[in-house]
Amino acid sequence: MTEPFHGAKIAILVGDQIVTILRDEIPTIPWPGYWDLPGGGRENDETPTECALRELKEELGFTINPARLAWLTPHRSPPSYIWFLAVELPEFNPSMVKFGDEGQEWRLGSLDWFLSHDKTIPQHKTRLRAYLKHRKLI
Repeated sequence: MTEPFHGAKIAILVGDQIVTILRDEIPTIPWPGYWDLPGGGRENDETPTECALRELKEELGFTINPARLAWLTPHRSPPSYIWFLAVELPEFNPSMVKFGDEGQEWRLGSLDWFLSHDKTIPQHKTRLRAYLKHRKLI
């Protein structure tokens, strides 16, 4: 993709569960108090994968092998694009997490919980559902 992008989010799936972060309750940030996915803004000339994995390391203290990524899709998000990535990580263990200083808490929650929660960022629900639909075809 040659279009500019400004960030990336990564869905970490552990069977029928997903790793999530509860955003801070700061009124000046987008989606305060909502359940989010690891990820954030692009730095310098990062690729979408580099952006997502750097943010994962900053926010949750671990990273993954980029070859493990199962899904990478761009989505229009003014002023440019944001990338949505997904990885299946059955070997995930909560001891891997070293929670950073962004967000109130992290949680390993069920996919049903995340997709039905009224305080999950709506775009993440849509993008995750697209990946889950694709996953069933694999």
